[in-house]
Amino acid sequence: MSSPRKIWASLRLQIIVISALMLRELHTRFGRENLGYLWIIGEPILFCAGVAIAWTAIRPAHEHGLQTTAVVVTGYVPLTMWRHCLMVSIRAFEANGSLLFHRQVTPLDIILSRSLLEISGTLIAGLIVCYGAILLGYMLPPQNWALLYTGLIYQCFFSFATALLVASLSQRSEIVEKSVSVFSYLSLPFSGAFSLCSWLPEPARKFLLWSPSVNNIEMIRGGQFGDTIHPYYNMLYDAYITFFLVLIGLSLTLRVRKFITIQ
Repeated sequence: MSSPRKIWASLRLQIIVISALMLRELHTRFGRENLGYLWIIGEPILFCAGVAIAWTAIRPAHEHGLQTTAVVVTGYVPLTMWRHCLMVSIRAFEANGSLLFHRQVTPLDIILSRSLLEISGTLIAGLIVCYGAILLGYMLPPQNWALLYTGLIYQCFFSFATALLVASLSQRSEIVEKSVSVFSYLSLPFSGAFSLCSWLPEPARKFLLWSPSVNNIEMIRGGQFGDTIHPYYNMLYDAYITFFLVLIGLSLTLRVRKFITIQ
């Protein structure tokens, strides 16, 4: 068999493995009764729609000339993606440790399958919430689809990078395991989810733009609102830091087997 054919066969096998792991995760977490697998979409819909409805009800219809619902949705959907990837990555390898007896299954497959589930579920949920808000007149359609998609892709990779890091570090340290949920709440003001950088004074703006999440959400909002806002982001910096985080996460994941305790 030629080298390209070997590579394709290996890739096809890994796709099958990851697909099987995703189905297993869906069945384990949600079962097959009632809504079953649909909860992977229903859960983020409840989060995103609930927060959007609450903010729309208690805040003015427009803030800084922008629709409040649109500001909340464009911030909370990527935030939900990141937080869900973060939470499902805690001790993810130990929870699925018995699967590592299969030669084809690796720790990377486990965290990749979990991340793909959360990312795809949140994206579909966000699409449904946005479509509903547009139909009800609380949002306008995106003005720059290319920038919107770019921000979402960046956020997907950032969420995956975070999942890799947390999965590996939580497997090594109980302190990391216990502190992740606290960190996810404390980091909310620095996520860029509930304010635009153009609303902030320059020192605070420069500080927040060190965060890839802020850059990603600024791109998403730039795609949503178009020329009505001035988004602040640096694609090159964002790509570098996200790629660096992915590399660190991959390195830690490839060395995590000796820390996994199979129960």
